[in-house]
Amino acid sequence: QVQLVESGGGSVQAGGSLRLSCVVSGYITGRKWVAWFRQAPGKEREGVAAIATLVSSTLYADFVKGRFTISQDNAKNTVYLQMNSLKPEDTAMYYCAADRSDLSVSALAMRSYNYWGQGTQVTVSS
Repeated sequence: QVQLVESGGGSVQAGGSLRLSCVVSGYITGRKWVAWFRQAPGKEREGVAAIATLVSSTLYADFVKGRFTISQDNAKNTVYLQMNSLKPEDTAMYYCAADRSDLSVSALAMRSYNYWGQGTQVTVSS
């Protein structure tokens, strides 16, 4: 059974940094993508960053380019999201997703992924 467990969320002031971790366990068939999404209260869940774990190819949403970095440690089955220069608008629940099943759909689209974690809260104060 596939499980995704996020950690690393917390409360920081604007301009600060956090690193989120997503530990992926279990067997994932097919296309091995892992992505980070976020959802703020009253808003739809949106894609933040994605990584193709076999080739380390990455994709970012425009609103995090230059501030966030997605990376992986294959030995630990872990994908990270390093978040720098955080803004109050980055406040959200952050979710990890894995196993992208339809390559015709954007790697930052929710419907691409079959497995989801429970999320970790990030709060940025001004």
